[in-house]
Amino acid sequence: MKLNNLKMALSALAASLMVVLGAQAQNNQVQVTDASIDGDTVWSADNEYVLEGFVFVEDGETLTIEPGTVVRGKPGSGANASALIVARGGKIFANGTADKPIIFTALDDDLSDPNDFGPGDTGEWGGLILLGKATLNSPEASGTPIQDNIEGIPTTEPRGQFGGTDDNDSSGSLRYVSVRHGGSNIGANNEINGVTFGGVGRGTTVEFIEVFANQDDGFEFFGGTVEAKYLVASYCGDDSFDYDQGYRGKGQFWFTQAAGDRGGEHDGDVDDLNNLPLSNPTIYNVTYLGSGSGSGDALKLRENAAGKYYNSIFAHFGDKAIDVEADIEDSNGNKIGDDPTKDNITSGDLDIRDNIFYSFGSSKANNSSSNAQVFFTETDRNNVFADPQFGNYTIAQGLNPMPQAGSPALESGRDEIADGFFSDVDFKGAFGSVNWAGGWTILVESGYMTDAASGVPNYPLKGAGRISDINLINGGTEMQFSILGEVGKTYTVQSISSLGSSNWSDVQSVSGQGHMITITVPMSDDPEAAEFFRINIQ
Repeated sequence: MKLNNLKMALSALAASLMVVLGAQAQNNQVQVTDASIDGDTVWSADNEYVLEGFVFVEDGETLTIEPGTVVRGKPGSGANASALIVARGGKIFANGTADKPIIFTALDDDLSDPNDFGPGDTGEWGGLILLGKATLNSPEASGTPIQDNIEGIPTTEPRGQFGGTDDNDSSGSLRYVSVRHGGSNIGANNEINGVTFGGVGRGTTVEFIEVFANQDDGFEFFGGTVEAKYLVASYCGDDSFDYDQGYRGKGQFWFTQAAGDRGGEHDGDVDDLNNLPLSNPTIYNVTYLGSGSGSGDALKLRENAAGKYYNSIFAHFGDKAIDVEADIEDSNGNKIGDDPTKDNITSGDLDIRDNIFYSFGSSKANNSSSNAQVFFTETDRNNVFADPQFGNYTIAQGLNPMPQAGSPALESGRDEIADGFFSDVDFKGAFGSVNWAGGWTILVESGYMTDAASGVPNYPLKGAGRISDINLINGGTEMQFSILGEVGKTYTVQSISSLGSSNWSDVQSVSGQGHMITITVPMSDDPEAAEFFRINIQ
């Protein structure tokens, strides 16, 4: 009997040790300092990585983060704040999946409990910052080309500079990434945004990114041309989407829930408001939802801002639907000049059409500033005040932002630009019949948004399949094709030595993923040999 009891006790002890050791292996934490990234670095999903202070991916370095990896930031403010910064010339490849997102969060966030940290837990660490070499419009005093120091990083840090002349610059790729509970203060009310893009070029892939409970803005674009799809910003303390300094990228399927202040705050330049290029992105299919009386304007445009919003939904903000500022004021609120933003409406650079507005706190006509009235009085702009008829309006729990049968969001809108970036859809707002935020965002996992109809969207791209760029690389030994790949299509590079022959040979095939893909093929080492290439699409 005693022997059997001993065997049982030893078996139980062994089982408990296996559980403990298994947990340790699953959650092995690697401390990361600024010196930890050297050359090409890979972060594995077998570990958790803890950021200690500012960690830079420097010029010439590459950081690859595997799907399912967890990155944590230590708490701290000022010089002790923690953040991951991809400097100019550095690259990050953080490509998660719908079932294995890459998570950036606070050190003490218990990921086994989706409600451990909630919307009020902000500023627990810094955030994710990408810096590139694309064009800015200000500050001119920085010289030629215009450069600046990114918000959230001390100006004494040279690796915090951004800007240049390469609008096609690539900082890498972000897909299925969730950034939670950031926004630590580095001083003088200067908080870090959830995800910051400083002068990032259009060669960077950005899609399926979440910012949850950030103390400052959710996403901010400082100049540059980066193009982004499927963005979620919720419960952020300031603006959900912010752009300035000449941002000229593209966006589609942007969503905010319970915006802390504005859905979109959009500025022109930081100098005399006359600098070019204008801040002038083109954005389709957003759903910006405020928190009622606790939030500000749906859209605020000022300081010579431009931009285009089409086929979108704006609802439940405590102040105005659209505020186009008329005056330039000093720090004491005294008028010192006229804001030229209104002139961009006349020129067509500021254009807002085919959108739905619903439930605002402003008592002004059309719930908008005087300079913004034209967006509603000119009926050919097709902006309407109407109930978008979501499945559930409850912001705090179980929100369902998908339009139901009979919703005006299911009526035809403005045709998308056929440039291979925009998806061809037949609804307004960020969601149609597929909840693309389900399965990978903490917003859905914690129950603030429904998980109904969760899935990966398969929308056709307008203009997909066109070749964006062809380059000889690595000293002419390889040729690289950049293609806007459509989901469900296979792109095969084929070669032949003589156009008189019909015997094309397959060199390499890549499946379209709904975004930019690259195919690299070797070139003959015989300088006298002729080679011809084509791309077969099936």
